[in-house]
Amino acid sequence: MDIFEADDNSTPLTTEEKSGLKLKWITLRSELNEAEARNIAQAQLWLMTAKKKDICSAAFLCNLHKKMFGDVWIWAGEYRTTERNIGVAPYQIPTKLIQLFDDVKFWIENKTYSNQEIAVRLHHKLVQIHPFPNGNGRVSRFMADLVLQRLDGRSLYWGNVDLVNVSDIRSKYIDALRKADTGDYSDLLAFTTGLDEMSFS
Repeated sequence: MDIFEADDNSTPLTTEEKSGLKLKWITLRSELNEAEARNIAQAQLWLMTAKKKDICSAAFLCNLHKKMFGDVWIWAGEYRTTERNIGVAPYQIPTKLIQLFDDVKFWIENKTYSNQEIAVRLHHKLVQIHPFPNGNGRVSRFMADLVLQRLDGRSLYWGNVDLVNVSDIRSKYIDALRKADTGDYSDLLAFTTGLDEMSFS
């Protein structure tokens, strides 16, 4: 399988972005997934010791993305510069992120939503903006968990599987994200609570 082959729900990379792969020995998709997983594990260790004063900022988001993918991709932590099948236009990314993080701070300060819904809305909006060439789902899930951990010491439930790979759980997750695009967060809230008995339409 082509290591850069993407399913319909993944972000395709440009030729230039593909050339940004640091580990030239990688020839299989499984090897790429393993390399990224190792890098993400290192980022988790960094998060345990790093001083995180303002996690609701574009600067922290970019730094986190670089920590998660910087051993694998040259462009880790840098905004994408090309159009995608999902996401805002590249020139809108910095402004949209500022607006989003301002919104999140407002929601927290004014208790606009429950803590879980604040984290879920942050996750969804980051996926919608799609600031990076790849890894947007993973970094947005990290960000949502970090916000919820800071608010009440817990993390969201993400299906207990690797949501990068195609699966029934990933399909439910994608469907819930698409429903959230319409403004209805009910399925995404149910998914991140682990309510498996909830039907996803």
